[in-house]
Amino acid sequence: MKKVINTPYIKRVKKPWGYEIHFTQDDLPYMGKILHINAGKRVSLQIHDKKMESWYKLSGKVIMILGDKEGNLFEQEMEEGVGYTTTINQKHRLKALEDSDILEVSTPEIGTTFRLEDDYA
Repeated sequence: MKKVINTPYIKRVKKPWGYEIHFTQDDLPYMGKILHINAGKRVSLQIHDKKMESWYKLSGKVIMILGDKEGNLFEQEMEEGVGYTTTINQKHRLKALEDSDILEVSTPEIGTTFRLEDDYA
């Protein structure tokens, strides 16, 4: 029988747009975090060459900016009770219209993140 990992773990990471709460340990084969994005702020427009992310809005009002297969950007508001997944090399960005919390699960922090636009660089 496999042992359950039950070591309490939490890490808060300050970001210029708010903060992240990591609730999974770094050595696991996946990452779990809560993104808190302050009203009027947005994360970088980015792509990942090896990482996929899935999001679920916990609170607030959030706009996703996503790239289609041709790389054109479109906006879509996150709905209540719906999950969203970005694919490898898909452009993506989150923008909060009010203080917002998003649950994010993903592959581990692997590969390279390319920041195409960053409001805080």
